[in-house]
Amino acid sequence: MTDDPTRQGRPDPDEEAPRVTDKRRIDPETGRLREPTPEEAVLAEAEQAATAAEETVMLEGLVEAQKLAAERLDELQRRNADYFNLEQQYSAYVKRSKAEALTARDLGVASVAEALISVLDDIELARQHGDLVGPFASIAEKLEATLSRFGIERYGAAGEAFDPTVHEALMHGHAADVTEPTVQQVLQPGYRMGERIIRAARVAVVDPEA
Repeated sequence: MTDDPTRQGRPDPDEEAPRVTDKRRIDPETGRLREPTPEEAVLAEAEQAATAAEETVMLEGLVEAQKLAAERLDELQRRNADYFNLEQQYSAYVKRSKAEALTARDLGVASVAEALISVLDDIELARQHGDLVGPFASIAEKLEATLSRFGIERYGAAGEAFDPTVHEALMHGHAADVTEPTVQQVLQPGYRMGERIIRAARVAVVDPEA
């Protein structure tokens, strides 16, 4: 096919001319702000709407994330409070159990010592009369040493101040050489375990003469 020489260099009217969209807002010839074309305005509005929609979605997601974080924090704080309460209850239970065990032990030891008081009185009486000798003396010493390891203590001595909380007065008199109620004689020694009085010391007491 031979090209028509008359159409050389001319655009073909059947061919669509390329469309160029200039998105520059500044006119390169005048240097002034150029008004957007209707098409550009529509595109700009669409871009703004898309950006606003994205920001809305992001904001909603952030709000949901903050809400979820607050819920998880509340759950964690509740669980921590429950754990703390459980730990306190367990600590109180352990302390109470230990205290109850010690009390039960002390009661048991005190009961045994109270049951042996009559035997201890016989031992002390034999000691005062010089009859605590031989194998009987060895047995008596072992018994007293065993009770001592469990905290059982014998007390009461002549010359000490009379104390009605630890002494039981069986005899009463007066003396010129005392300035306060005083134990003159221990008739039966007392026994105690710490602050617990198993049996008060039975004594004869003298008061100052008026």
